Amino acid sequence: MQPITFVATTRVAASAEAVFDWHEGPGAFEQLTPSWERVRRRECLPRAAARARVSLLVGPWPFSLRWELEHRDYRYGRSFTDVQVSGPFRSWTHVHRMIPEGPHACVLEDTIEYVLPLGGLGRLFGRPLVARKLKRLFAFRHAVTRRALEDGSDFERTERSAR
Repeated sequence: MQPITFVATTRVAASAEAVFDWHEGPGAFEQLTPSWERVRRRECLPRAAARARVSLLVGPWPFSLRWELEHRDYRYGRSFTDVQVSGPFRSWTHVHRMIPEGPHACVLEDTIEYVLPLGGLGRLFGRPLVARKLKRLFAFRHAVTRRALEDGSDFERTERSAR
């Protein structure tokens, strides 16, 4: 089955290294997870570790699913990739890129290639749902990142505006 591709890009008035460091910093995962998403991090090893993994629980209890992701292709200041090891999709690859635009700006680009479960049926019914969810999620995540790096605002204001 052909993967579906989602891409979100945002220009950030901060260096690629600063944006990368912010994503690696304490609390970034929590700030990038909006309250409407039912996601809990069970375990995470540092990204710098080769093939580090993160274990998430997604969805409301008692229907939560475990989602295991492996960090790959770590290039400090430029990119890293999360690949599904097990979880709700047939496949999932999320490339996070910080593309420099001079010393004080970059483009934050998230590219996700995924295959939904249940073949054609999953694609027919799931594709519009997942596309809407990703569009909303990454509008939120990119706004949080921009505000955190450009003016130091807290993310709560961003979350309210994304609803």
